[in-house]
Amino acid sequence: MRIALTLAACALAAAGCASMADSGSQTSAARSANRLVVQVSDNDPAKWNLALNNARNVQTDLGEKNVEIEIVAYGPGLNMLKTGSPVAQRIDESMMNGMKIVACENTMKAQKVTREQILPGVGYVPAGVVEIMHRQQEGWAYLRP
Repeated sequence: MRIALTLAACALAAAGCASMADSGSQTSAARSANRLVVQVSDNDPAKWNLALNNARNVQTDLGEKNVEIEIVAYGPGLNMLKTGSPVAQRIDESMMNGMKIVACENTMKAQKVTREQILPGVGYVPAGVVEIMHRQQEGWAYLRP
């Protein structure tokens, strides 16, 4: 009887370890996902082009389907998200290539910018800095070109 109980206890322990190993590999797989949040807070086409080039290079290197990229614009950087901006075409192309580009609603309110003035396809977040902070807490890599 003692041998049977010992074998049962060993089997349960082994099953528990295997289960923990499985969940551990899922956790590390989730952590290894390629996610990049990019801050653009400059009203400068050159800075925007650098950010968009960096993001595209990441997509090229890792594969478009293997990376999630979010560009967060706030402060003076919001101006480049307006219709007719010098980088409007590049922003459109980037969104078509799977990048998420979001505008800070706090900045929009402060600058009296409406959604109608922003390029189609751009997303919105309540606060750009908070969005970046949350992404970093979720394990996203951070870039400010």
